[in-house]
Amino acid sequence: MFKRFLIAFILLVIVVGGLVGYNLFRDRMIQDFFANMPVQPVAVSTVKLEPTDWTPSIEAIGTMSAINGVDLTVEVAGIVDEIHFQANDRVEKGDVLVQLDDATQRADLAAAQAQADLDKTNLQRALELQRRQVGTEVNVESARAAADASAAEVEKAQASLDQKQLKAPFAGVAGIPRVVLGQYITPGTTVATLQDVDTMRVDFTVPEQEFGLLKIGQPVRLGSDEQNLSYTGAIRGIDPKIDPSSRLANVRAEVANPDGRLVPGQFVEVEVVQPEESDVLALPQTAVVTSLYGDYAYVVRPAENGEDGAEQPSLVVKQVFVKTGRRSGAEVEIVEGLSAGDQVVTAGQNRLSNGASVTVADGEGRGAKTQESAKVTRK
Repeated sequence: MFKRFLIAFILLVIVVGGLVGYNLFRDRMIQDFFANMPVQPVAVSTVKLEPTDWTPSIEAIGTMSAINGVDLTVEVAGIVDEIHFQANDRVEKGDVLVQLDDATQRADLAAAQAQADLDKTNLQRALELQRRQVGTEVNVESARAAADASAAEVEKAQASLDQKQLKAPFAGVAGIPRVVLGQYITPGTTVATLQDVDTMRVDFTVPEQEFGLLKIGQPVRLGSDEQNLSYTGAIRGIDPKIDPSSRLANVRAEVANPDGRLVPGQFVEVEVVQPEESDVLALPQTAVVTSLYGDYAYVVRPAENGEDGAEQPSLVVKQVFVKTGRRSGAEVEIVEGLSAGDQVVTAGQNRLSNGASVTVADGEGRGAKTQESAKVTRK
């Protein structure tokens, strides 16, 4: 009995030991296979870092407004008698846009004019009598005072009559009429908007760190988006203080609008152009990776030991931490970390690690030339 139990135990030990040994052998072989398996290079795009001309700019978001723009309203209450404009009409300064009912004011003016004519006649009669030494100085002064008072009443009546007309304060484009014939309107009722869109102004803000870079007359570019900055103008005003709550400074620029495409209230992208600089190292912003430990880029370099039989040494990447500076469009200035001539990865970094083997996708073969360095000089 004991002998059979011993034999069974020995057989069990042999079977279990064989299974364990097989698994250990298999794991070791798999480990050796993957350890010795050649790593496939990662295809990346690169750019050669070279000194170039750089036109820095201050980017901002602005709001357009007309250099002269106002919502028109009447001075006195009344009933709309005539409307002399239509939407988008070009009007000149002094044109009558809306006429209110002025029958009462015209009657008052006629009465005041009649009284003024009478008092003027009395003054002339008093002067004639004084010349003949018949009238007294008192009569002349009284007649002159009456004539002056009547003339003032005429001016007052004329002013009241003029208030029944809404005139264009400047030349511009009239908006949609917001009143109708026969409507009773009061002061403060908006009749229409009037905008002089030949010259526009844009208001925007810049951070306090860039306040010292602003100057009156500095050129600006603006447009509906960053890729279409087709309008040019100049800074005309800079607030002499910085808002303590937002730490921003208000800036105003003027720009010609010959085609009328810019409209008041429009959102625009603004760039304040700075003087051009030379010998600046800059990369596409896609080449710089931001992490918790800082900004870095991958530099392509030949491996220390090339592959056997290869015509060119294999390429690897090295992770280099960099210090960035100003940004202009799609470019970023490199202050520290890289040198002129470095071949920097611009696409494919998410598959890379320090020391990874790579191939340059924009060339021919492992040792291919890098693509031509992109100029960072903005238009």
